[in-house]
Amino acid sequence: MGKKIKEWLQSLSFRTGVIVLLCCIPFYILSFAQMLLPISTTAKGVLWAVLFGLAKTCQYGGLTILGVEGYKRLRDKFRKKQEA
Repeated sequence: MGKKIKEWLQSLSFRTGVIVLLCCIPFYILSFAQMLLPISTTAKGVLWAVLFGLAKTCQYGGLTILGVEGYKRLRDKFRKKQEA
């Protein structure tokens, strides 16, 4: 089952991988920002676990979609922008 999911994710496009990878940023922010809400500690813990889990899922899903070649392509693109 896990192997089928991995193969399906790797068949998606580079652009989809970048979008999924970028989706982890708002989830990371929300997972810690929710600590400022005036709710119970238990609710904060549950919210943190759910939001942090979603962030990790997006992160690993995006990396799986991108794969090694996509990661190298993305890294080279950012290096070129920094040099310019």
